[in-house]
Amino acid sequence: MQEVTRDAIVSITLFAAVFGMVYVFLITRHRERMIILEKSIDYPFPVTNFNNITLKCGMLLSGVAIGFLIIYVLQACGVYSDLISVAMVCLFGGISLIASYIIVEKKTKQLK
Repeated sequence: MQEVTRDAIVSITLFAAVFGMVYVFLITRHRERMIILEKSIDYPFPVTNFNNITLKCGMLLSGVAIGFLIIYVLQACGVYSDLISVAMVCLFGGISLIASYIIVEKKTKQLK
């Protein structure tokens, strides 16, 4: 019973800490930009391209999923090791990140 309570408290505390950090970051950035706009300072706000981040995260998760799928197939064949499982996840995750980099570079060259 105490372990469940302790785990719940740790989970809630971790979630609250992450939420608090993100909240403070966003509020501070918003206030900073409002002050810049109020003082009529010509400041180029950094443009973030979330499409590249979304592509990278999506491909990474897909690569990790493929790695887990390969691990499942290897287990069904009778070939299994902890080292193989870690290697497959890292290998396919890395391959997907390299592929996302290549895709972003091709898109960047097309825009120029």
